[in-house]
Amino acid sequence: MIYDVIVIGSGPGGYVAAIRASQLGLKTAVVEKSELGGVCLNWGCIPTKALLKSAQVFNYINHAADYGITISGTAKPDFDGMIKRSRGVADGMSKGIQFLFKKNKIEHIQGLGKILPGKKVQVTDEKGKATEYSASNIIIATGAHSKELPNLKQDGKKIIGYREAMTLSKQPKSMVVVGSGAIGSEFAFFYNSIGTQVTLVEFLPTLVPLEDEDVSKQLERSFKKAKIKVMTNSSVESVDTKGKNCKVKIKTKKGEEIIEAEMVLSAVGIKTNIEDIGLEEVGIKTEQDKIVVDEYYRTNVEGYFAIGDVVSGQALAHVASAEGICCVEKIAGQNPEPIDYGNIPGCTYTNPEIASVGMTEKQAKEAGFEIKVGKFPYSASGKASASGNKDGFVKVIFDAKYGEWLGAHFIGDNVTEMIAEAVAARKLETTGHEILKAIHPHPTMSEAVMEAVAAAYGEVIHL
Repeated sequence: MIYDVIVIGSGPGGYVAAIRASQLGLKTAVVEKSELGGVCLNWGCIPTKALLKSAQVFNYINHAADYGITISGTAKPDFDGMIKRSRGVADGMSKGIQFLFKKNKIEHIQGLGKILPGKKVQVTDEKGKATEYSASNIIIATGAHSKELPNLKQDGKKIIGYREAMTLSKQPKSMVVVGSGAIGSEFAFFYNSIGTQVTLVEFLPTLVPLEDEDVSKQLERSFKKAKIKVMTNSSVESVDTKGKNCKVKIKTKKGEEIIEAEMVLSAVGIKTNIEDIGLEEVGIKTEQDKIVVDEYYRTNVEGYFAIGDVVSGQALAHVASAEGICCVEKIAGQNPEPIDYGNIPGCTYTNPEIASVGMTEKQAKEAGFEIKVGKFPYSASGKASASGNKDGFVKVIFDAKYGEWLGAHFIGDNVTEMIAEAVAARKLETTGHEILKAIHPHPTMSEAVMEAVAAAYGEVIHL
């Protein structure tokens, strides 16, 4: 059977590309060796958010007295129950993808996919049987996995990656988390919230190093207040796993320090899944662990495309989905607008949450802009005070000459639900003055956006 499109991988890039292709009338199949939905739905975005919600609920219970509520007895985290709930949420989402495939008449081919010359895909099932399929267009969406450092080899027991961190049989008493990007910071928050003693080690000078420096500093303050030991400008030199606990040798500016912990979580980044999938045989070009593509995700070989974590750009689920849609719309003969990678929102689901889009203050200055910066702290927000968490702020950056919204950097409760305002406004080339004059509801967390813009233009009322 010859398909119009075969997608290899069913993550948020692959399954979205397949559904959009089917909507556009293309006969579509998806090759997936594991669960539908890929890492995001099964081992990443969705189950981690379920765990983080459990941690948030536990925090609320522990601070019930702050809200005028008396609870008799002591609340205890049911670690096994949290893990089971997380897996249940992930399973439900994966079943949802199965339903969408049936609804859109997409064939799911179970097995390990490998591209072949001549627009063919070889799929090897669990019994080792290989079958070839042909398609006019083949989309590679194989994603990525946890990256390993030479001195931090994961054994799945004492030195683990994010996948094991979501399915541990028992809660560790202590943990060293290496890397403070979104994955490392989220797990540091989760395990600390339920009582694990957490040390967070970051090689660079600030936590969440891709964020604006003010956001990074606020997260560090919040983490330290929560009694997470934060070690920036530090690197793990070695881990001795021979004893009951791990002995983690950490190099700091003040010298070496040995920290004992039951477990080490390596969250130092990701490695793309581009090995042994046939790229060399087909002649597809790669650079620095990424498949080289144009603005419509065409590789250097006609009929072969690539999207998601395997190509350059932000390794985020919503980016992969957008790339998948853009890719298949071009295949179908439409004229989609190429993705603006400068307007991609990023979210980190710690407590406080982080959300950002566009340039940081430092990047805007380095780009030569004369800027207006506005900042509104949640300590001045009525809704934040009523909600019981005043940690955080909204920060906005505008071009002083034309009013262009260059960047938005939020940290605080619910900010991941607020960042889309800045994304949409930037897409529409909305100016700071227009945001300032758009009436925001009171009392809400989102009115802090208007207040921050007002601060940038010297018109802030509540500061």
